[in-house]
Amino acid sequence: MDFERAFKLIVGVEGGYVNDPNDPGGETKYGISKRAYPDLDIKNLELSAAESIYKKDYWEKAKCDQLPWPVNLFVFDVAVNSGPDTAIKLLQKTLDTPQDGLFGPTTRGAVSRMDKEAPIRFLANRAVQYTGIRNFDKYGRGWFKRLFAIAMEAAQWENAD
Repeated sequence: MDFERAFKLIVGVEGGYVNDPNDPGGETKYGISKRAYPDLDIKNLELSAAESIYKKDYWEKAKCDQLPWPVNLFVFDVAVNSGPDTAIKLLQKTLDTPQDGLFGPTTRGAVSRMDKEAPIRFLANRAVQYTGIRNFDKYGRGWFKRLFAIAMEAAQWENAD
C-alpha cells in the first residue's frame, strides 16, 4: 500500500514528458531520465513501465519498505530525484549515523529508534541540500515547491488514515 501511495504522489509531481536542454538528466518522462536509462524510449514510456522502474530501482534500492510512512515517501522522493544512495545518506544524516549510503544494521537500528520529529528533520536536511545543487538559482523554487507539495500531500494522507 505505501508504495502505491508514494508512487501516485511522486509521479504526480514529476509530470510528463520534458526535454529541457538545461536539465543534466536530459529527456525525461515521469521522472525517468535518458541519462539514467539511455536505452529506454523516454518519449513513449508508458506509466506502467515507469511504475516498475520506480519500484525496482528506487523504492526497493532505498529500502523504503523498511521505513515508516511518511519517511518512506520522503526517502523515495529523494531516491527518484537524486538516487537511492543519496536518499539513504540523507536519512543517515537525519538519524545521526555514518553516511555510507548503505542500509545496514546501524541504519536499521536508528530507524527503529526514530522519533516523531525525524520526518521534519529529513525535510529540513533536504531543503538545505537543495541549496547546494548546481542550478539552484534556476530550479530551486520548483524544487522547494515539490518538497512542500509532497509534505502537504503526506499530511493529508496521514489525516485520512
